[in-house]
Parts: sequence; structure tokens; C-alpha cells
Amino acid sequence: MPEKSDEVDRIVEAWERERPDLNFAPLQVLSRVGRLTRHLDRARKTAFTRSKLESWEFDVLSALRRAGEPYTLSPKQLLQQTLVSSGTMTNRIDRLVQSGLAERKADPGDGRGILVVMTPTGLTRVDAAITRLVDAESEILASLSPADQQRLASLLRKLSLDFDSAGTGF
Repeated sequence: MPEKSDEVDRIVEAWERERPDLNFAPLQVLSRVGRLTRHLDRARKTAFTRSKLESWEFDVLSALRRAGEPYTLSPKQLLQQTLVSSGTMTNRIDRLVQSGLAERKADPGDGRGILVVMTPTGLTRVDAAITRLVDAESEILASLSPADQQRLASLLRKLSLDFDSAGTGF
């Protein structure tokens, strides 16, 4: 067992004692990923709440923000970036418009189409949220050196690409 052990080490040790016929190596990795996910979820919730945003609002507004000025995308482009159904996206756009975080505008390139444009209030909130989120995520990773963070990112990317290429997604 490592010099410092955590709850996952204790759980795996108990399972190995009780079921020595199984390989518990996946639990060493994925149980920690699950635990870290809970910490990340709390950090995200705090960052979004302090910025007066729900997580779904952040998802849509951040897609608009990443598009660059004039922070405009079609509903189809938003669907592709947020991986929700068209009905869900329509509802989200309606709610963003009602709350003054986005506007609908006619698409000059398509007389029947619309574009979703982020308002200045939406921009202020999404910028505040991403700043808070990056700060919180930096704290979560503070015990790792920059080289360790890059190594971990590379390993997680490799694992994610296996899922993405298989079409299973997350």
C-alpha cells in the first residue's frame, strides 16, 4: 500500500481480501475519478451559483462565448456543442431569452432561420462563471505539478478518445 492511503485504497484492500479472485485495478482508477467528479460537480455548482447561472445556462452561454464575437450561433450549432435534443435546446433558448441572457435574431443568410445571440448580461455572467470555475479547478489540481497535470490530461484524453471513437460518448 502507498505511503499515504485514501478511502479507495481501504475499499480495494477489503475487496481484495474478500474476493482475491478478482482484479480490482480498475477500481483504483475509476473510483478515484468518480470521487473527483463529485468534488468537481460541487466546484461547478458553486461557480455557477455565484455567477447567477444554472449549469445548463452555462453550457449554452459558454458555447456562444467560445464562438467569439458577435457571440452568435444557430440552434443547430448549439445542439452540436451541447449534445441535447432539439426540444430541450428550444426550451433552453426560450428561457435564456426570457431571462435576458440571449436574444433571437433573424439569420441574414437564411430567411427562415434564426440565430441565438448572447446579450451583454449573458457575457458578463459567463465570463464570471468561467473565471470562478478555472480558479476552483486549479485548486482541485494544486497538489499536482504542471508536468503531472499534463500527464494526467494526456491519459484521460486517451481514455476519452476510446469512448468517443466507439460512438458511446459520455
